[in-house]
Amino acid sequence: MKKNQLAAPVVKWVGGKRKLIETYTPLLPKRITSYCEPFVGGGAVLFHLQPSIAYVNDINSDLIGVYTVIRDNVEELIEELKQYKNESEFFYSVRDWDRSQDKYDSLSEVQKAARILYLNKTCYNGLYRVNNAGEFNSPFGYYKNPNIVNEPVLRAVSAYFNSATIYFSAGDYAEVLEKITKGTFVYLDPPYDPVSATSNFTGYSKGGFSKEDQIRLRKSCDELDKRGIKFMLSNSATDFIKKQYAAYNITIVHAKRAINSVASKRGDVDEVVIRNYE
Repeated sequence: MKKNQLAAPVVKWVGGKRKLIETYTPLLPKRITSYCEPFVGGGAVLFHLQPSIAYVNDINSDLIGVYTVIRDNVEELIEELKQYKNESEFFYSVRDWDRSQDKYDSLSEVQKAARILYLNKTCYNGLYRVNNAGEFNSPFGYYKNPNIVNEPVLRAVSAYFNSATIYFSAGDYAEVLEKITKGTFVYLDPPYDPVSATSNFTGYSKGGFSKEDQIRLRKSCDELDKRGIKFMLSNSATDFIKKQYAAYNITIVHAKRAINSVASKRGDVDEVVIRNYE
């Protein structure tokens, strides 16, 4: 299937892989037709590969809602986004829609998707973040001219989704992995193990991702390996993670990260790419 060069991430997501694609490319299997990404986030690897069959999951149901609306109702979504203004008062009124469950439940799927895209484009640092109640809580970004309605990219992503066979889900990654059959390549990009006590960022969904969660994920990878399913996993290069995956091929890569609130602490950090194949 010919790639659509305009298809690219439509949201900025914590730990997004767009800047690492060139680094990742030689580490990926040479041929991928069936693909699984259980922590899809912004989907940079998905849009780079554009496999003909893909199992796309994320625990964040709002994010998966955005993708399904782009697939099914992209023109209606574009028209909805054209009504959204880059103004502080308007931003906070839209952000507060999820403070009332009745209000949020009354929204159409297109309105919910437009809200996520709008907040992502106009909030501070362009990051999706929720509090423990699951409410979006990033402040207004005060950007001069954010690209709220990126029509060419939205249409390109929609075209890819409709030309491929994509199975969307918003649940526990383990349930997705259990159904994957041999011949499907799995790329895992979970919430990272924090490199320090103050660096943890798990605000893309309420709950978080603990050390126990990391161990559970490694056990799922062990099961994939036993079943002969190729996987590649990204994480921070902590001693804990390197010990967990000592039985696999570990490659250290350098990534630029910019979510630290202290500007001087942003920059290159070591990450690992873990594979069960050469």
